Amino acid sequence: MAKTAKQAITAAIAAALAAAATAFAAPARQVIHISKEGAAKDSVRFDLRPGPGVPAEYVHSLRRNIEISGCFTISPNGAVRIQSEGGQVVARGHGRMLNAPVRPGDAEAVRRQARAFSDALVREFAGAKGFADSRIAFVRKIGTDNAEIYTCYPDGMDVKRITADKRAAVGPRWHPDASTVFYTGFLRGTPLVYILDLARNTRKPLANFKGLATGAAIAPDAGSCAIILSFQGNPELYRLDLRTSRLRRMTRTRDGAEASPCWSPDGSQIAFVTDTTRHPQIYVLPAGADSRARPRRLTSRGSQNVNPDWGPGGRIAYATQRGGQWYIAVMDAASGDSSAKLVTGPGTWEHPSWAPDGRHIVASRDGALWIIDIEGDPPQRVFNAPGNWTSPDWSRSRGGR
Repeated sequence: MAKTAKQAITAAIAAALAAAATAFAAPARQVIHISKEGAAKDSVRFDLRPGPGVPAEYVHSLRRNIEISGCFTISPNGAVRIQSEGGQVVARGHGRMLNAPVRPGDAEAVRRQARAFSDALVREFAGAKGFADSRIAFVRKIGTDNAEIYTCYPDGMDVKRITADKRAAVGPRWHPDASTVFYTGFLRGTPLVYILDLARNTRKPLANFKGLATGAAIAPDAGSCAIILSFQGNPELYRLDLRTSRLRRMTRTRDGAEASPCWSPDGSQIAFVTDTTRHPQIYVLPAGADSRARPRRLTSRGSQNVNPDWGPGGRIAYATQRGGQWYIAVMDAASGDSSAKLVTGPGTWEHPSWAPDGRHIVASRDGALWIIDIEGDPPQRVFNAPGNWTSPDWSRSRGGR
């Protein structure tokens, strides 16, 4: 559960609850209900069936990604018909056609083709940006002081473990290239940020800072990162130039601690959490600010407001505690939480992260990952598996594999 910034650091070091099974079941259907209607959708007649040239993995992945896209409903009389024709998958409707061959490959490669077709379908028939072929990084809490980082696709398939630290590995954040993950690890006993190159399967420390180093968030231009460091005392917000290693201190809070930085889409601002009021709230600074600048407070409603993520549409999603319950809220960064709306019902929601389409969010609740549609469709669970799954971060591009 999201707590104060200092408690969050302690929780990261503990990083643990119950052991979990390793087998992943089929994606679960919607379970949570919120009192809003979803956005208007086009209808799809899904006549694609497994057969020669169209593996079952392709059919299942395509249908699942259509269902979670938020753009379509599947109906026997759908206006857009999807079927197989001569070794190709074809979608026809509204005077338009989309087609693609199904190339031979293993199950994972076939599912990737289905995701690419789903994204093309969203673009062609809904005029929107799909997210099927992006990835989500997240944490599996295993035992006392033990957590590992995994990745999967939004359809809940092709889950892969990317760390084997056998200690707490927490706070994954994608590099803009979607081929690299920054995370906080405890291999040397104290928190240190590591860089995982997924293509090369290599890992290295970001830098050898003294004291705590955590929360690294990479700028949209990949030239610098925001990071929380304690080598000068309290955990403070810094900006690290990734090309020159030059470090700029951005906050100076003797009676508090900072956490959870994130960048605006244009890289001009950094939002973060501080507990100087003893109740964590979200603030923002210009990306070029130093410790003499005064942060602008964005949140005041709710006893705690934490885990901000600045989405591609310019809005900030965050976890907010109200009346003893946790919700995911979305606000306009310019006007702060006077513009905020709750996009979930009450519960134990935390760690929201935007999808590339600027409409969907992944977040954790009760040890599971959920996709939230801010336009009102019920949340859908990413996958079914016993265990404690948390702290998701959604890549904003396809990137490498």
